[in-house]
Amino acid sequence: MAKKTNEVWAAGGVVWRPRVSGTGGVGSGDVEIAVVHRPKYDDWTLPKGKAEPGETLIDTAVREIAEETGQHVVLGRHLDDVHYDLGNTRKHVRYWSARALDGAFVAGGEVDELRWLSVDKAREKLSYPLDRAILEEFVRLPAGLHTFLLVRHAKAGRRSTYKGDDRLRPLDKLGRAQAAALAPLLLAFGAERVHSADRVRCEQTLEPLRERLGVELHSEPDLSEETYRTNPAAAQRRILQLAADTTSTRAVCSQGKVIPPLMDWWADRDAIALPKASNRKGSVWVLSLHDGRLVAADHIAGALPTA
Repeated sequence: MAKKTNEVWAAGGVVWRPRVSGTGGVGSGDVEIAVVHRPKYDDWTLPKGKAEPGETLIDTAVREIAEETGQHVVLGRHLDDVHYDLGNTRKHVRYWSARALDGAFVAGGEVDELRWLSVDKAREKLSYPLDRAILEEFVRLPAGLHTFLLVRHAKAGRRSTYKGDDRLRPLDKLGRAQAAALAPLLLAFGAERVHSADRVRCEQTLEPLRERLGVELHSEPDLSEETYRTNPAAAQRRILQLAADTTSTRAVCSQGKVIPPLMDWWADRDAIALPKASNRKGSVWVLSLHDGRLVAADHIAGALPTA
């Protein structure tokens, strides 16, 4: 009888920075890619590593990139998942685009060398076809996309059992845990400003993030379910206004009967296909825009670790 295959998840990224000698642009030809050498295998790879207990894969990607490259990064769009077998272990690796902000490489036992290379030279240097396939997905779109984060509010109990004005219904115990977990997740994608539909449960969902950032929460009445039901065009106009400001990355919280039709409208407008999405409480759309157009949309079902 064959041994049972173990399942192992890991995460990493295509770590990039604008070329020092370039014009400061962020097209695929204007960036350098970090590739790392592992002495144990004598190979050149994209930075990645196994998830630890209690981590989300987003946590894993940020931590492993920092450990292997010394770089603090902001994640962008999800690139792809790869799958391969190592003995009786089935390994899965999730990759994001990851812009390097700062940091310094220190050689160690797992990684003893880091090189910043052009896309063409990185393609030649990487040891594995799967890594090169991830790099090809990275260069399919410009590197410097603008990120916009659309959040469904966390769990707030049942509307039918809440006594009082439903606009004031607060998060329950699970919802508060979801809100706390959302803060580091949204920060990993570079969240800088906070907006919320004018409902207490939406505001409380982003309150831990707002506290971490030390910023004001901006109220968005056009993004409530009641307003959307009677005037969806107002929500559409407002979401485009918020997304058009590329000076900062915004996290925006709305409700379950707003986000799915709003996302369908947006995807149809900009002619992209959306992945399947559960629209669970505490879920997040990570949206990537270029020149005001939606070019990629990734869905995260929740911020709490699943294992």
